[in-house]
Amino acid sequence: MNDKEIGEIRRRVRRDRSNMTAIYGCYVNGQGEIVSQFTQSVGMMSENEGEKYFGLMKRALSGTLGKNLIDVTFTTAQVADSPEHKLLMELRNTRLQNDEIREAFYQKIIESISFPEGYVILLGCDSYDVPFKGKDDSIQLDNSNETYTYLLCAICPVKLTKSTLRYIPEEKRFQDGGANNVMNPPELGFLFPAFDNRATNIYNALYYTKSNKENHPELAQALFNTQIPMPAAEQKKSFEALLSSSLEQECSMEVVQTVHEQLRQSMDLHKESKVEEPLLISKEQVKDMLQACGVSQEHIAKFSVDFDETFGFEAELHPRNIIDSKHFAVNTPDVSIKVNPERADLLETRTIGGVKYILVCADENVEVNGVNIQFQGEPQPV
Repeated sequence: MNDKEIGEIRRRVRRDRSNMTAIYGCYVNGQGEIVSQFTQSVGMMSENEGEKYFGLMKRALSGTLGKNLIDVTFTTAQVADSPEHKLLMELRNTRLQNDEIREAFYQKIIESISFPEGYVILLGCDSYDVPFKGKDDSIQLDNSNETYTYLLCAICPVKLTKSTLRYIPEEKRFQDGGANNVMNPPELGFLFPAFDNRATNIYNALYYTKSNKENHPELAQALFNTQIPMPAAEQKKSFEALLSSSLEQECSMEVVQTVHEQLRQSMDLHKESKVEEPLLISKEQVKDMLQACGVSQEHIAKFSVDFDETFGFEAELHPRNIIDSKHFAVNTPDVSIKVNPERADLLETRTIGGVKYILVCADENVEVNGVNIQFQGEPQPV
């Protein structure tokens, strides 16, 4: 799925637009025990309650592709005959109305994850008559040849609030309101099946994780029987460590600058081209960057092997996960230098008299703690 397709479905997750007739839920405590199961009729919800439920569900389609929203692909064998795909299809085909099937689904989640204070599983099923889109991107609302029926799941941690004093109008005084269990925005969730090329794709799902540091692969394994990429924050650290360890003494500032700059430029060009599909970078593309920097074939070959071991064979990475395109920083134990990524050329490394230095070109004004300073030996204005 691309950003436009995700946005199209996300805009439907509203009480006044969706065809969801009910939201199903399961409250699980911190010990993994089901406290309650419930079916909340959308038609019987108050306006305020409906906004809150649909607002939580919508969060499971938020964030950035590749970081928070991860594409999941089923194999042909899984789609043909596998318990995990069969369960998802049964949930969809029964529109969540079969108690036994929902219970089996809840148990899969309960067996794979836990939160200290418990969590709520929210489930909804919607059918969307996809309006026809013309070549000029015009939408024909009264013309549809595709009905997209999908499941949306949000897993929301429960937090115990602090006890507060609350006002009681009848008694005209404040009194202890006690602590309450409150449903928080989802940490995890998924959409199934995928909405690819504005049509149903039962070979894919979209997995949601709020955190860039922990994406709970055990849940993806339980639901989809597949491994998902490591969290975005871990991808960045792993890529940085990979460059350092595989290139060894050839991992110079110039090499890191070049890789960072070329990845940043690729991201800018992709954004300018308005290509709908997300940008992915392969191992071969990074190897070409290293070769252009003059890195030896020996170290490029080591990088190739280490890349496969770290990210998987033929893995493709979202460049936004492995570099920070808005920052370029140089750090030592005692000094940190932050540079505009477009001006990383202002930095260079040099060894003078056996001592290593980081040189910063400073032709323009220089401030130290907000004070404009002069360089010793610099001609003074007349």
